[in-house]
Amino acid sequence: MLETVLFLIFAAICVGGAINLLAQKHPISSALSLIVVMGSLAMVYLLLGAEFVAAVQIIIYAGAIMVLFVFVIMLLNAGEEERSATGSRVAMVLGVPGLLAAAVTTGWVLTRHGPASTPVVLGEFHGSAHAIGRLLFHEFLLPFEVTSVLILVAIMGAVVLARRGE
Repeated sequence: MLETVLFLIFAAICVGGAINLLAQKHPISSALSLIVVMGSLAMVYLLLGAEFVAAVQIIIYAGAIMVLFVFVIMLLNAGEEERSATGSRVAMVLGVPGLLAAAVTTGWVLTRHGPASTPVVLGEFHGSAHAIGRLLFHEFLLPFEVTSVLILVAIMGAVVLARRGE
């Protein structure tokens, strides 16, 4: 019972943060709302018993990726978003029917199939945090390091592009 109540609280925080993310006019405020969404998702993962996924959600997404987002927003000096008085006609014509179709499809799938009866394992990444860490830092060490170098090069490129305008 307590888990259900906590799940509903964190789900409401997640949905509220996502709505706030879309409603904000300033990019920094949107980035902060995205951090709230990622934090509440981590709490939902904790409630589901996926401690490693919750830790990765906080460390990688709410930590590293959001720092990069804020860094790029600050470098680009993005101001408040300008909006037209009428809004986007394309969003109304395509967005509302698309949202209704997605809601109906989701409802149909959930009522027709119900919850999954067998657990799903994606690839080789299953088991304890120790086993996943061993895979990451032994078998996949080279791709892990190459990715970190690519991210470093992207940050340096953003700095060079931002300075070029001065």
